[in-house]
Amino acid sequence: MWFKITGLFFLLATGVSRAQNPPVTPTQPAPDQSVSTASMGEAAPKGNAKISGYIIDSTLAKAVEYANVAVYNTANDRLVDGTVADDKGKFTITKLAPGTYKLLVSFLGYSPKTVANVALSKGQTKDLGVIRLTASTRTLSEVTVAGKKALVEDKVDRLIYNADNDVAAKGGDAIDILKKVPMLSVDLSGNVTLQGSASVRVLINNKPSSILAGNLADALRQIPADLIKTVEVITSPSAKYDAEGSGGIINIITKKNTLQGLHLDLDSGIGNRNATLGLNGSFRKGKLGVNLNGNGRIIYNPSASDLDQTTFLSESIAPVKTRQRIDAFDKGAFAQYALGMDYDLAKNQSLTAGVRLGIRNLSQDQHQLTSLLSNERISIPSKRDVSTQNLSNSIDINVDYLHTYPGTGEGPQKEFSISTQYSRNNLTNNFDASNLDTLGHLSSKQQNLNDATNQEFVLQADYQTPVSKEVQVEFGAKNTFRRVTSDYAYLLAGPTSEFTPDPNRPTGLLDYDQNIAAAYISTAIMMPGGVVIKPGLRYEYTGIQAQTRGVSGALTSISIPNYGRLLPSVNLAKKLGESSSLKLGYTRRIRRPFIDDLNPNFNTANPLNIRVGNPYLKPETVDRIEIGYSTQMRKTYLNFSLYTRLNRDDIQSISQRSDTLVGAVVTRVTNLGKEYNYGTNLFATFNLSPRWSVNANIDIMYRFIQGLALDINGLSTMINNQGVRWGGRFDTQLQFNKGWVVQANLGYRGKDIALQGYRIGFAQYSLGARKSFTNKRGSVGFVAENFLTRGMGFTSVLNSAQFNQNFRQYIYNNSVRVTFSYKLGNLNGAKIKKNKSIGSEEN
Repeated sequence: MWFKITGLFFLLATGVSRAQNPPVTPTQPAPDQSVSTASMGEAAPKGNAKISGYIIDSTLAKAVEYANVAVYNTANDRLVDGTVADDKGKFTITKLAPGTYKLLVSFLGYSPKTVANVALSKGQTKDLGVIRLTASTRTLSEVTVAGKKALVEDKVDRLIYNADNDVAAKGGDAIDILKKVPMLSVDLSGNVTLQGSASVRVLINNKPSSILAGNLADALRQIPADLIKTVEVITSPSAKYDAEGSGGIINIITKKNTLQGLHLDLDSGIGNRNATLGLNGSFRKGKLGVNLNGNGRIIYNPSASDLDQTTFLSESIAPVKTRQRIDAFDKGAFAQYALGMDYDLAKNQSLTAGVRLGIRNLSQDQHQLTSLLSNERISIPSKRDVSTQNLSNSIDINVDYLHTYPGTGEGPQKEFSISTQYSRNNLTNNFDASNLDTLGHLSSKQQNLNDATNQEFVLQADYQTPVSKEVQVEFGAKNTFRRVTSDYAYLLAGPTSEFTPDPNRPTGLLDYDQNIAAAYISTAIMMPGGVVIKPGLRYEYTGIQAQTRGVSGALTSISIPNYGRLLPSVNLAKKLGESSSLKLGYTRRIRRPFIDDLNPNFNTANPLNIRVGNPYLKPETVDRIEIGYSTQMRKTYLNFSLYTRLNRDDIQSISQRSDTLVGAVVTRVTNLGKEYNYGTNLFATFNLSPRWSVNANIDIMYRFIQGLALDINGLSTMINNQGVRWGGRFDTQLQFNKGWVVQANLGYRGKDIALQGYRIGFAQYSLGARKSFTNKRGSVGFVAENFLTRGMGFTSVLNSAQFNQNFRQYIYNNSVRVTFSYKLGNLNGAKIKKNKSIGSEEN
């Protein structure tokens, strides 16, 4: 994203004093993101009055770190003092003489804001409350400098990927964005791992969403790439965050627009694999802002797979060999609608509310051809046509209140917040199967009906307060009530008869209630030498009540113990020179099972590969240590990290032969045992010129995993597996005259280790271009992915005492799409008006 900067140059020229600046912290931005100021050229009258405030991004409602504040005397328009906000957006200017002042608040990429008529009497402390800065693309004065927002930003506890800069993802979905984010890996099925861990907690705008409660890969396809502003990767979360997600947290920040007036944005795309349409509008007048967006996406894509399997029944019986070919076609429609509102109740109080709706309609038609080889005789291939439906609709409703308090001096802001959220996700996962005879005539029919729901109600309160200039304390409490249900049935029918219940697999029901009570305390301590330490402690107690309905139709309680977990965390950071920092973090986290993990439905859509959940699962516990180093060397940014992770009661899938279906394998989710991971990640950005940038990422991880599996006689035995996985990615973006931008991407993910086998690696690549219109209101683009072949195939290998399996999946993901976007309405901020009250927005 290109923007123009000039307001900062006046501060540079006049030299705002930094005498009142807060101490330098390891989160202070690189030199190109802050204002370097010198002492005042002319002495200004001094006194004992103070001005303080809290600067936030009007779009994200989050702090603008290290924003610049200049103070001018209204009588002669002379600069008298200035400072830089801290990492919480808080600023304080002291030793001001009585008089009337105006403040100019600015930061790179934002429109400057003027706060006029700030009258101070002797000894008075004036709190201006919240000051909102709006992202700017306008010329601020006669001098303009073209700058580019960094693709990746490194903070104390997270890494931020600015998705706005990604040309190739235009018209795609969240999966296309996450493929580019450092430390993340995405396979061809859309499954996301963070530094090798698939147990990732995904948030939308800092909140959990019922949209993500089921299949995460499918849910991420609901989120259009055009709607994503940034992706935050938090590998060592503080105690304030929920403990769920043993691998860490991915926080997806979506775009909003808070410009004054009414406007509408149109984003669309069409290609050989998908088509998209998005409409985003906003209205803002005074203290009230409303945002509305709706995005829809359809997919149409063929796929195929081959299965070769050898099943060992016993030491005295000859093995059974199975071969299967599946040809399939996927069709899907995804949509998401969101309505948000924010209102400034007072200069230091704000209320936000929102409703988000999600719809997923994914279906697949399969033609299965299966043959068995037993006693050296090949059976006549059986034919089976299967239609699966994976449907869901979800709703999230949230209301949040924030109260900031007048400051009493320098240091972080005191604030209190209350957050509430209700979420519900209805899921349907059905299949209809038609079994055919050798002549292709219908011989029998089968159905599996499975309706599930996931409901959550969350109430949270947080309070933070400065104890001193160097110490800040925050604490809070949260209660989450979660209810998961699954109602399933198996039905059989002849070629012409009606469906009746399957006597071998009766209907079933699972009711699973979780009540999670949590409390935390966390501190941030500024120590001598520029060291910041953030220790924290969180306690979570989980109560579980569950019951099932079996053959008799009566409800039976499941005995699942309640559990409590004490979860410490600590993050340390130290600034090394002007542009380098060193970080060390330790955290303990847990992973609670997802709805798919708990669901006991026996899914036989593919009778050779059957999957079933486990309501008796215990939480997985993980201890993680990470050390990281980042530096900015002129035109090069480097981020390097080393980490180790120990998982206990590891939640993994384990496969064994079926006791009832010859040649079939049943995969269950269980608590395996232990898993050790040791890894490293290196990310680099090279700005070869103002218009040409190159990004490279490489990660290497060693994994050791151990757990119980069944031997050929069905007895449990301890097994283990180990190996090294590596992957890398290369991106480059080049800007030309007349609004042209070109981007290329190449990525590779290596062999992945599981307890019973491995999956081979694969490569992906893309090429994209975009042309912006002269008036900056719109653009057209072209994106091609994996275009040199029809698609690609990758193999999963499972080996055990009971069976050997090679499963090769073909993903026809070569795609070409054209994108179009256009902005309607008033795209400028409100004009500057004189003599407005203190704290009013004057863009």
